[in-house]
Amino acid sequence: MTLDIRDLTKSFGSKQVLDGVTFQAAAGFALGLLGRNGAGKTTTIRIIMQVFPPDGGSVLLDGKPLRDCDVRIGYLPEEKGLYPKQKVRDQMVYLARLRGMRASTARKAVQAWVERMELTAYIDKKLETLSKGNQQKIQLALALLHEPDVVILDEPFSGLDPVNAQLLKTIVKEQVSQGRIVLFSSHQMNYVEQFCDAVAILHHGKIQISGTIRDLKRAYDRTRLRLRFADGNQSCIQFAYLYEQIPELKEMVAHFEPLADDCLIQLYHAEQRSMLFQELAKAECDLDQFQVVEPSLEEIFVDKVGDGV
Repeated sequence: MTLDIRDLTKSFGSKQVLDGVTFQAAAGFALGLLGRNGAGKTTTIRIIMQVFPPDGGSVLLDGKPLRDCDVRIGYLPEEKGLYPKQKVRDQMVYLARLRGMRASTARKAVQAWVERMELTAYIDKKLETLSKGNQQKIQLALALLHEPDVVILDEPFSGLDPVNAQLLKTIVKEQVSQGRIVLFSSHQMNYVEQFCDAVAILHHGKIQISGTIRDLKRAYDRTRLRLRFADGNQSCIQFAYLYEQIPELKEMVAHFEPLADDCLIQLYHAEQRSMLFQELAKAECDLDQFQVVEPSLEEIFVDKVGDGV
């Protein structure tokens, strides 16, 4: 099962919000839809959810328009829409039935998910008595209890402490392993990097870059090196001395800094790696090891959409 987003465009009045947005999400994989505030993420999600139509483009599931497919979608919105004065069990069963579940099936599913979320003690309490994090867990349960084919999570970690964040990560990984399409939107790059297989980065309504996280990192300019000289904790001191003594190093090294026992070096250009090692060899340095440092997803994100930040 594959969800294809093809050339979506959308304007509100004179403001164009989406301009040719295209990406693909496959079953058994988690895709992170990333972007700064106002990039077009929520508009894209709402088009997928058929809240409103695009001006142009299409949303396809296995080549067919999504609106024509018999598909279950689970959605965790960033904006919360539950009823604070109602009891947890009552409104969960009610909302499950709106998704087409029979009453008995809905009650069993609600009980199972409340237990899974470790919220049994709150099942007959009013929603407003729950903490923000526990309310978020209730919304996640509602997104999943009808066993959706496509799961869309918009800022799912909002309000969660580290323990509950770990629980959510475990649950999302289970959804992926069960062959569901998982589309995940968040500003927390560390969480995205932990369990998303691929990303699509939006900026001003356009996809700036997309692909698997592994491929994006490998394709990126690899200009950072981690060096260690034979005497370990003197690595950065030694390199600082060489930097002052060898003029060629200043032409290729943008900056360097200590990193534990190593020296982290930032080159101006990736092709200067071999030149750097030639200069170190000429100086007869006792180099113990070196490592090309891959960029983090956050670094790639800032580079693509940071507008020079």
